[in-house]
Amino acid sequence: MAVARVTKIIGSSARSWQDAANEAIKRANKTLRNVTGIHLLEQKAHVEKGKITEYRATVEVTFILED
Repeated sequence: MAVARVTKIIGSSARSWQDAANEAIKRANKTLRNVTGIHLLEQKAHVEKGKITEYRATVEVTFILED
């Protein structure tokens, strides 16, 4: 039987929301083991002078806890 944990993180990118989500999972994989998926919760963007300068993706990362 496996037990999973979920943690919420925010990734950012100057290119797109998809890239922001990819950055979040890339960073999560540096410190979390057994990552099995993400749930996209929210997409936001920072705007300066009428243009999007930063995309932000809030995700929940699911990972299996080790014994």
